[in-house]
Amino acid sequence: MLDTLKRWLNRVRKNETAAPAPELWARVEARLPFLDFLPEETRPRLRALAVAFLGEKEFYGAQGLQVGDDIMLSIALQASLLILNRGLAAYRGWVGIIVYPGDFVVPRQVMDEAGVVHEYDDPMLGEARQDGPVVVAWFDGGCPGVNVILHEFAHKLDMANGNADGSPALLPGMSRRQWAEAFTAAYERLCRLDDAGIETILDPYATTNPAEFFAVASEAFFETPLSLRAAFPAVYAQLSAYYGLDTAEGEARKSGIRFAAEPDNPPEDSDDGTAG
Repeated sequence: MLDTLKRWLNRVRKNETAAPAPELWARVEARLPFLDFLPEETRPRLRALAVAFLGEKEFYGAQGLQVGDDIMLSIALQASLLILNRGLAAYRGWVGIIVYPGDFVVPRQVMDEAGVVHEYDDPMLGEARQDGPVVVAWFDGGCPGVNVILHEFAHKLDMANGNADGSPALLPGMSRRQWAEAFTAAYERLCRLDDAGIETILDPYATTNPAEFFAVASEAFFETPLSLRAAFPAVYAQLSAYYGLDTAEGEARKSGIRFAAEPDNPPEDSDDGTAG
């Protein structure tokens, strides 16, 4: 299962001309329908970035998982999507990607106020470690409602300027004040809605802290951008500037619907859990 892509990767690292087979590209990309939200002319650039990503990173299968060609290329494409307009330098300083066959458990320790240490097992789908590897669970057919790859690599971007806090290094020309205003207001609103038992388009896990809000919102930006734009337009606008893409326009184009203008009264002004 690994021979085809590993032979190709060896050639890439030796600076020999090579490329993944067209059928491999087609098979993997067909399982990532949100890639169709990109302008068609960006697909070759995304593929080239994925190739460079594969040349720099190392994959490790946990619990006996064989990390085959499809898994490696799928992870590379999705990780590269987040840095399409930033370049591979955004992921420098680490090389390892550990892939588990499904969710996994991480032993944790916590000390209470009395100084007593409590040990527990923390079930997880993924974990990004600063200056360390990205750890992800792999599910054949995906994990409904969650994109672990986009989520964890968004954390990696968030960690580029320190601990993950939902305030990543911005591109030149972006306003830190506008970012903070948009994300703080949306995060606080989401927490209020969650406390009231009102569902939104974002997974409730986004209420954990601002870092998780950024990662979950990034998932939505790529997978369900029209819904994100309708529910949290200010956050969508900031992510569009951050990632250098207008994925909502792409989803509208693919769906054959007219792309609506920015609403005059953003849904953030309301706590009814709905968007117009």
